[in-house]
Amino acid sequence: MSAPSTSVVPEAVRALAEADFGTVAQRFTEAGFVVSMPAHGILTVKGVQPAPRPAVLLSVGVHGDETGPIEMVAHVIEALSRTPQELKVDLMLCVGNVEAIAAGKRFIDADLNRMFKPDRGLLSGTAEAARADAMIAATDAFFAGAGPVRWHLDLHTAIRASHYPMFAIVPDLIADEGKAMLIDWLGQAAIGAIVMNPKSAGTYSYYSAEHHRAAGSTVELGRVGTLGRNNMDQFAESSAALDALLRGSQVAAKSEPHVFKVAQEIVKLSDGFQMGFSRETPNFAALKRGEVIATDGETVYSVFHEEEMVVFPNPDVRVGLRAGLMVVRVN
Repeated sequence: MSAPSTSVVPEAVRALAEADFGTVAQRFTEAGFVVSMPAHGILTVKGVQPAPRPAVLLSVGVHGDETGPIEMVAHVIEALSRTPQELKVDLMLCVGNVEAIAAGKRFIDADLNRMFKPDRGLLSGTAEAARADAMIAATDAFFAGAGPVRWHLDLHTAIRASHYPMFAIVPDLIADEGKAMLIDWLGQAAIGAIVMNPKSAGTYSYYSAEHHRAAGSTVELGRVGTLGRNNMDQFAESSAALDALLRGSQVAAKSEPHVFKVAQEIVKLSDGFQMGFSRETPNFAALKRGEVIATDGETVYSVFHEEEMVVFPNPDVRVGLRAGLMVVRVN
């Protein structure tokens, strides 16, 4: 994907995509908030009152080609900064892979959303490993001393089509109260499906949940698109839910999301890895018992429940990484 033309990109969107927080930072500073930029592409806005406020971490652009959430968040933050006193949470806004966004690419050297773990192997010297270190340090500082209500919404868009255009991955280790709060918000945001994930794949939201007890989620908001040319109508309900969260209110949930649990994790063991279905297969496509999911040398992944659905199938990941999830519906 080529870098977008700035002529079609609204100013607030351009600023966020380029990690230019100047205007919104000034507005919150003038309203009496404690504002800092602990690293490039990261802004924190905190209240001064002694009582703890909910701490909300918003991240976008962890994959540089996932531009829809950048646009959505840019418009939400721009509007909120014009009435800054209505911000009712401590906020950390993180633009993940700034270099990849500028290049119009998914990543520079490797997938940033697999770097939030101590063992990075041969990827430890990549640009994304260094960026993850900066994001981890800022995240640790943001949640240090925060009150009990902690959120992390890591906003993405999916590579492929999906039977549920909006869906979320939620770490299963989140405490019940935080999990219920998060699932309720996801319903408000018109998220159709939730996958409860029992195991980290090195993602940013899992890091926040595991290390900071945040109600974290990787939220997939539709498909990859070009910055400045996304159809913002598709984000209307998610945008309203996000705006309400930051203002300390809520909107009515359209419906409860369907909940799935992970049945199998498909790991790419070698360069001989092959999926048992086409690259056009959408997320949440159903496979029946006995159907082949993938082959990898002598290893054969097959469906062992009556029905399993595939999520994030990607045969192009590096060897050793997750190439897909198989899930089953629980409600």
